[in-house]
Amino acid sequence: MEDPSKEEIIDIVNSIFTVSDFTKAEFSLEFKINDLEFKEKFEQLARKLENMNYVCKLEQMDDGKYIIIQKFAPKKQRKWLNISWTPRILFAIVVAFVMIDGYYRTSGTNSIIEIGDPLEMAAVYTLSLLGILGIHELGHIVAAKLHRLKTTWPYFIPGLPVVGIPTFGAFIQSKGLTINREILFDVAIAGPIAGLVIAIIVSIFAAYTAPILDQDVAAGLFAESRLIEWNQGEPLLMTASLALFGKGGDGHEVIMTPVMFAAWIGFLITFLNLLPAWQLDGGHMARTLLGPKLHRYATYGSMAILVLLNYWLMAMLILIMSSRNSGATPLDDISPLSRNRKLAYIGIIGLAILCAPLPSDFMPFFLP
Repeated sequence: MEDPSKEEIIDIVNSIFTVSDFTKAEFSLEFKINDLEFKEKFEQLARKLENMNYVCKLEQMDDGKYIIIQKFAPKKQRKWLNISWTPRILFAIVVAFVMIDGYYRTSGTNSIIEIGDPLEMAAVYTLSLLGILGIHELGHIVAAKLHRLKTTWPYFIPGLPVVGIPTFGAFIQSKGLTINREILFDVAIAGPIAGLVIAIIVSIFAAYTAPILDQDVAAGLFAESRLIEWNQGEPLLMTASLALFGKGGDGHEVIMTPVMFAAWIGFLITFLNLLPAWQLDGGHMARTLLGPKLHRYATYGSMAILVLLNYWLMAMLILIMSSRNSGATPLDDISPLSRNRKLAYIGIIGLAILCAPLPSDFMPFFLP
């Protein structure tokens, strides 16, 4: 199929918008528009031009709004991301890592108190953790499809089983152009919300099944170094889950089972994704609401929060990555978010606080 001529592009724009001025440059076409209601019209134009291998951008100039159209030059993906079996191999590796990690953690817990067969518990742990991560990515994919935005399959990232966490999460890549702020916001918010629902379910189940030890017994195990104090922080949602079953207060020690650890990882990953930083999900949401300049300050603020919580490595990673690429920019960066989405972002801030791995002295009032 031959590329459309510039005259065809001009006819399409004129059929959708009221054009008051037009400039034909060597590599672009620029249209000054007078339409007051332009968001839906621009979305229509962007989708039509994308199918014709052209990209349009809406910009606010001193003398009005301009649509700038250029030949579409898609970004080249890394070669390994283009291979169809790459996500399948990564998923298989992550499943193996999580199973190994679950088996090791169950065996260690069984040396203190019996919680079940290591292989069976490893399977439950794997289902719990990958269920949280998988539903998170599925939320993104469903929201993207609702906005007619194509994406890749999820790429699961292997972690460090036994000595750390068995997976560092997952990600998808967009195969199309993000047209406006609302699309960017909707796709970003869908993942953490979907994953958090599963994380809460896993947390409640983990709290219900978690064994507890008498304080004297626990003290003896601490003295023998068979039991190690958990000092990685506890999300308020996990504290609330334990409180539902009268666990987590003074007088006994709750054992961190593999399933509870899966819930903790789920809350941690949700918290990190909700931070208004860089190209994290929360960063995309903050970018649509705050604009590029305030989003940059929000990224620095997020790094400060991570440092206060002693997550230095993640703070440094965000600093390095944000210096290379500040964040996503929709084609229409003028149309504001709807009121409901702005209110939803207030809720996102609250959820981030509830998922944050807070030190124990932050939450004594939640204990029974």
